[in-house]
Amino acid sequence: MSQPSSPNPNVESLSRFQILIAMGVTAVVLLLSARLWLWFDTSTVMLPLEWSGLSVLWGVSLGLGITVASSVMYRFWKAYRHSADYYLELVIKPLALPDLIWLGLLPGMSEELLFRGVMLPALGLTWFGIVLSSLCFGVLHFSGSQQWSYVIWATVIGIVLGLSAALTGNLLVPIVAHITTNLVSSCFWKLKYQANLGV
Repeated sequence: MSQPSSPNPNVESLSRFQILIAMGVTAVVLLLSARLWLWFDTSTVMLPLEWSGLSVLWGVSLGLGITVASSVMYRFWKAYRHSADYYLELVIKPLALPDLIWLGLLPGMSEELLFRGVMLPALGLTWFGIVLSSLCFGVLHFSGSQQWSYVIWATVIGIVLGLSAALTGNLLVPIVAHITTNLVSSCFWKLKYQANLGV
């Protein structure tokens, strides 16, 4: 996501308040889903979340790598660029710069808790579990038939995050990677967008 998009007349504008409420509600729904999964499936043990400097470093490095890969995909894959522009215009454009902290934290924590923290161990820390939980993660990012490339991208990133969880055995790594990716990408786009407007 390297450059701000031009205004897209097909994107229905949402208010800052609507976006913040939607982010909060989505995070709560995902957290409740994870909690209910653990409640109903007592055999599932959540992937541990262990704080360590090395895990944070791995997470930040992975997140920056995903951000760079996203910039490359944005530049060379037209369908992905269209999907990214749609999302950026719909979600990030109305937000204030400090709101982007929530955009990093809420999905980073709630999505990782459900998909890598609970679903992945329940399905098994195998290729099957990684791919199936990543497909579910990709479907979560479906916002219409025109944005199919974003679902593919989210599924691939889900596989990367799932591998990081399986290889390290620590949920902190994908959480930090997810937060880093969301925060860096959205801040970069927002600052570029404001610079183009002369704000």
